[in-house]
Amino acid sequence: QVQLVESGGGLVQVGASLRLSCAASGRTISSLSMAWFRQAPGKEREFVAGIRYNTNYAASVKGRFTISRDNAKNTVTLQMDSLKPEDTAVYYCAARAAVVVSTVFQDYGYWGQGTQVTVSS
Repeated sequence: QVQLVESGGGLVQVGASLRLSCAASGRTISSLSMAWFRQAPGKEREFVAGIRYNTNYAASVKGRFTISRDNAKNTVTLQMDSLKPEDTAVYYCAARAAVVVSTVFQDYGYWGQGTQVTVSS
């Protein structure tokens, strides 16, 4: 069983940066594919970024967001720069016991509780 706890959300202005963290327990993240998803009100949960042997990004965040992991701390981080109002959403950390990252949220069996990110214009 894997437990995921996100932190680092908040309210920021357009163009600001935020750093989200996901602390994992129960299994080492080096054996998992990890990802961040987000869900805005009235919209479906969407893939943001993922990491296993390489990194994957949604087109909407590529060049602005960076996903990384610290195996020693068993954490995954999402650095978000140049934030836009359309980045406003609840951000979720997810994990799957597979060798590749999936962009489909139904493929992930482990989820954190989510953290709110609000970008004000």
